Amino acid sequence: MPRDRATVREVAAATGVSIATVSRVLNQQGSVAPETRRLVERAVEELGLRAPSPRGGTAKPVTGAVYVRCPYVLTDYFGLIVSSIAETLDRRGRQVVLSAGEAAQHEQVLSRLPAQREIGGAILILPPEPGAELVRLGARRFPFVVVDPRTALPRDIPSVSAAHHSGARQVTAHLTSLGHTRIGVIAGPREWLAADARLSGHSAALAAAGILPDPTLVKHVEPTIAHGYRAAAELLDLDPRPTALAAFNDKTAIGALQAAAERGLSVPGDLSIAGFDDIDLSRATTPQLTTVRQPLQEMGRMAVSLLIRLLDRHEVEALHVELATELIVRGTTGPRVSTIRA
Repeated sequence: MPRDRATVREVAAATGVSIATVSRVLNQQGSVAPETRRLVERAVEELGLRAPSPRGGTAKPVTGAVYVRCPYVLTDYFGLIVSSIAETLDRRGRQVVLSAGEAAQHEQVLSRLPAQREIGGAILILPPEPGAELVRLGARRFPFVVVDPRTALPRDIPSVSAAHHSGARQVTAHLTSLGHTRIGVIAGPREWLAADARLSGHSAALAAAGILPDPTLVKHVEPTIAHGYRAAAELLDLDPRPTALAAFNDKTAIGALQAAAERGLSVPGDLSIAGFDDIDLSRATTPQLTTVRQPLQEMGRMAVSLLIRLLDRHEVEALHVELATELIVRGTTGPRVSTIRA
């Protein structure tokens, strides 16, 4: 299926020059540097130009299946999002083409999507591709929505995520209200947008409590139980050790619980631990895990809603949707004890 052709505005966005500059190149006007002219001409050749629809005209909706890309194992976090997307698309009468599993991370698929006749649009969950690749896909007028973007996106790429900053701020404020001033953070990967936002929320809560952040109390790790265990072990072997740990997700918090148990620390008597996500695992521990609930299923439903608007050719403003999070206080957090037992 031939793709739609780009507008002058989209050529400008793809090249990083102004709309006026693109117009001068197209109209063979002067006052454009040769390098810039060649850049615009290459973009015009690659993207083409789409004439605006006649005033009052109506573009036809886009048909075809929806490609759902989730290059991760479909358990817990990702499984809930994908299930919600599939169920919502089924109710909308849309077929789903699913690409999942960690092996899919190494597949170069985005550049091929616009040429696949059977695919009408896509939902990309935590896409591992560089942001520039997503921008190129958007410049080709292919409808897609990003769920939980890994990196910051341009404002014209629709996305859905949870309010990471406010969620982390809530959990750290909860810990400081219990008297904890030395709080270790098991943060996510440095390059992840969510990790950056949650660390920012943690710092904001510390500042509100009059506590200076301590970089030695922050460990950036992959969001797994094993990595959470190793990060917690390093933090708990500090002298003095933290009295509380705020983990990037519930899995890293489970690893922290294991490290605490090995050191004979009771939770929450000697150490408070909090997670993030509120997956089923958070209710399988003893005591149950204090965490931040992400609206995972609603994220999937919202992504479908945005994509359907794109497929139906409805006008969509530059849209980044952040869904509210909720602090769920359970048994792994409690008041800081006056005397820390090593």
